[in-house]
Amino acid sequence: MSEHTRTRVRTERTGSPVQGASAVVGVAFLLVGVLGFVPGITTHYGSLAAAGHESHAELLGLFQVSVLHNVVHLLFAAAGLALARSASTARAFLVGGGAVYLVLWVYGLVVDHDSQANFVPLNSADNWLHLLLGLGMVGLGLALGRHPRHDAVGH
Repeated sequence: MSEHTRTRVRTERTGSPVQGASAVVGVAFLLVGVLGFVPGITTHYGSLAAAGHESHAELLGLFQVSVLHNVVHLLFAAAGLALARSASTARAFLVGGGAVYLVLWVYGLVVDHDSQANFVPLNSADNWLHLLLGLGMVGLGLALGRHPRHDAVGH
């Protein structure tokens, strides 16, 4: 068996690095989504609202959350895990999901946090976390999602 074939079989069995990154990001979103519903880990749990800036619940006492916010994290988890099944879809999840978080970061910067437009809800800690998530996800998708170059021997 050639080295190229062994590498291809190993990659098909264990997945590519971009697939692993998609799965890890998916698991992280799953953890955050679930923890957003756990009293104690989420402070002011009694004020957890379905959506909107009226929700004063905060994950770890820092990140403002609502039922909608937690459900979005769970949906991102499901997408990350499902799309980790192939390298191309894993890359699409990381780059596309990262782009969504960068848009959400900009939205969080321009929206009045006390207005009805802050429907997710977002606070300053969320905003900067969204920037880091967006850059990290896009970076992982681009860096790990590159197709390996084949040598000139006809591979």
